[in-house]
Amino acid sequence: MQQNWSQYLRLLIALLGLSLLLGWLVGFPLYGLLAGLMLYLGWTLAQTKRLLRWLAQPDTASEAPDSVGLWGGIFDGLNKLQKQHIKHRSALQERLQRVQQSANAMRDGVVMTDSRGTLEWWNGSAGYLLNLRNGTDQGQLIQNLIRLPAFIHYFEQKQYQQPLELNAPARPHLRLQIQISLFGDNDRLLLIKDVTRLHQLEQMRRDFVSNLSHEMRTPLTVISGYLETLGDHSDEVPANWQRAVFTMADQSARMEALIADLILLSKIETGDGNLHESIVDAGALLRQVCDDANALSGDKQHRIELTIDGPTQIRGDLSQLRSAVSNLVFNAVKYTPAQGQIRVRWIAGEQGPLLTVEDNGIGIDPSHLPRLTERFYRADPSRHKDTGGTGLGLAIVKHVLLNHDGQLLISSSLDKGSTFRCQFPAERVVASTASEVQPLESGQ
Repeated sequence: MQQNWSQYLRLLIALLGLSLLLGWLVGFPLYGLLAGLMLYLGWTLAQTKRLLRWLAQPDTASEAPDSVGLWGGIFDGLNKLQKQHIKHRSALQERLQRVQQSANAMRDGVVMTDSRGTLEWWNGSAGYLLNLRNGTDQGQLIQNLIRLPAFIHYFEQKQYQQPLELNAPARPHLRLQIQISLFGDNDRLLLIKDVTRLHQLEQMRRDFVSNLSHEMRTPLTVISGYLETLGDHSDEVPANWQRAVFTMADQSARMEALIADLILLSKIETGDGNLHESIVDAGALLRQVCDDANALSGDKQHRIELTIDGPTQIRGDLSQLRSAVSNLVFNAVKYTPAQGQIRVRWIAGEQGPLLTVEDNGIGIDPSHLPRLTERFYRADPSRHKDTGGTGLGLAIVKHVLLNHDGQLLISSSLDKGSTFRCQFPAERVVASTASEVQPLESGQ
């Protein structure tokens, strides 16, 4: 380029010198120089016009026009840049096509939208699962195509820690799991999975457990009745059979407790009859549960402290809330050594009421915390032999909180105790008169 510029300057000086010489020969050197400058300006304008005409062409693949001198160097440089641009664009298009082909090969659906929810791109699986049509749905708001209230609420709240499960809008026999991720300027990437098979298996498991629990309840009640009768007449039972009778009675009672918890958990999970919502006085409920916990403590003489700060009336299912609270407080009593301390707090904050149950008992290894709310999961099975637990208490607590739009948080350390936090949403706090509050009946 430097060589072309030097050559161009020499040619320009030679042209102007020749123009000046011709003007001097005819007696008008300045007119000659002016004519040379006008000639140079006309040629420059002509080259500029050729450049602008080339730039205005829609077909950017055409080469720049040929020229000489400095303009020739400019056109050659533009051609070189254009070839590099075409090469890079082709490489990017090839990569984009490979990404689209690999995304279309996925069994999971992928959808890209902007911050408003405008559909920008989706793969073939997403088109099938969500019934999206190429061309007509491009540029449409996804909220207008998937009008399920649960999806619209999930899409707009921007809290995507947990996936959303729902039936496919155009194919109700399919069960979908939707997980959204934010990228760019609040743009969204939707990953849609077909979990129909898993949903059916989970439903079969729930139905099996529910039916089995109900079927076992009647024969177990009969067995327990006979064992109780034998226990009442233990003096008439041979001495070598008395221990067996009492052991069977204890195990029968444990089986009855297990079946009762299974039936309760099945009802909570499946939502039989939905929530029987009313206005519940959480303060009165906590006081009653703490009184029962003191009775359960008995000779161990646990120090149970109850603190209530703020409004206690919330909207919820009294039976389910009683099960959740009693499971947490009774577990604290079972796993806290004699004369240990148990603190139960109800604090109403800006984010909603927070129920905390804290003890200084045996604690739990933090490695077990992620699975602690699973059915029958036991951090240390040997401890349940002494406490008689069914392994379903925390699963019941988790599902009760889910039904009440809440969240269960657990923190614990071995030999230092455990803390269970139940966070309820602020929307469930209500201001009501005493006549609206559902009374707490004994043994309910």
